[in-house]
Amino acid sequence: MAEEDGFASRAKRLARTTRTVGGLAAKLASERYLGRTINREIHASELRDAIGNLKGPLMKVAQILATIPDALPDEYAEELRQLQADAPSMGPPFVRRRMAGELGPEWRAQFKEFDLQAAHAASLGQVHRAVLHDGRDVAVKLQYPQMTAAVEADLKQLRLIIAVYKRYDSAIQPEHIQDEIADRLREELDYGLEARHMALYNNILKDEPGVSIPSSIPELSTSRLLTMTWLTGNKLFDLLDKPVDVRNVIAHNMFRAWYVPFYKYGVIHGDPHLGNYSVTDQHSINLLDFGCIRIFPPNFVHGVIELYLALKTNDHDRAAAAYAAWGFNNLSNELLDVLNIWAKFIYAPLLEDKVRKIQDSDSGHYGAEVAQKVHKELRRLGGVAPPREFVLMDRAAIGLGSVFMRLKAELNWAEMFQNLTNDFNLDSLKKQQREALLSVGLE
Repeated sequence: MAEEDGFASRAKRLARTTRTVGGLAAKLASERYLGRTINREIHASELRDAIGNLKGPLMKVAQILATIPDALPDEYAEELRQLQADAPSMGPPFVRRRMAGELGPEWRAQFKEFDLQAAHAASLGQVHRAVLHDGRDVAVKLQYPQMTAAVEADLKQLRLIIAVYKRYDSAIQPEHIQDEIADRLREELDYGLEARHMALYNNILKDEPGVSIPSSIPELSTSRLLTMTWLTGNKLFDLLDKPVDVRNVIAHNMFRAWYVPFYKYGVIHGDPHLGNYSVTDQHSINLLDFGCIRIFPPNFVHGVIELYLALKTNDHDRAAAAYAAWGFNNLSNELLDVLNIWAKFIYAPLLEDKVRKIQDSDSGHYGAEVAQKVHKELRRLGGVAPPREFVLMDRAAIGLGSVFMRLKAELNWAEMFQNLTNDFNLDSLKKQQREALLSVGLE
């Protein structure tokens, strides 16, 4: 069954998203330029509901933007953070049609059991639980129809959102953010690529006892259908009242799950929202959803470590070189000092060799107070354009920091970081990254 990704499908999607996003743009513009007052909390809640019902990439974009400090007004970011993995699911008739389109009319015979009710529904697809004839429990991830058209239509709306907000507030110059989100969204449509990402993580985390990765079932997968082993786990929110030693183990395993791939192979899972991992009864992490994986140039990883060393030794020139390695160009001394305010916050737990919480403040929002201060200064200085690579790296740092804060974990973050980076060698990283990518057909 062919998927409708032609002009008619794109036009329908564009009309629907234009109504949703156009309303946001018009109301924000009227508030900014005509002096009208809107109830932002109500408006943001309405926007969240509308995007949730639209499904598709606009919902994914909203999730990403909501985790980038100052990419959206606070009221909108807070509402859009709630767009997680619990979107309304599509019903059994839809599932039967889509499964037949991917595996053929006899698709049902390839499973011993198949639950037509979705176990999870998210922005680009939904997941069903099934059992193979050999007894293995599997997760079947089925992409919604017409997603290619939806991506291209929604990216047009993303440009509108960013253009309106850029006029409203120029502290963050968003052009590279837009390009990065667009490329990652297009990649997420390719479930074959996601299967290779999954294989990559199985390879690079095979020696991590506190992390589990599903394995794909190639014979029951296509470019829009991904069948993988089912990993059983609990939601993080169900574990927040556990003893601190348990919460610390969970936090430690999450730290390893995200940062072993980054510092050892230059790879990061760019989507740390709560629907993309679960916790086993043994407190290990099930890492899920490998559509949003970022592979970094080794020099970028080196720059991350160099900035840490620059902050540790208060070396201004070394910090400037580190930002240049990231892709921040032509920074004045004032802009560098402002960026260092944010960097010192992010790196603070790594600079204190002691057991501590991830954030000293109990404000309830990880980094909110610092972000407001940085935003004010960036606006005064005319703004800054974050490089593309910075987008998902910063998102992972903020997303994980928020998780660690909710867990109230108390760990020696500096010791964990040093264990990963003390033997860092740029040439070794280049070699390890290339070998890992070659092993799963990613290079």
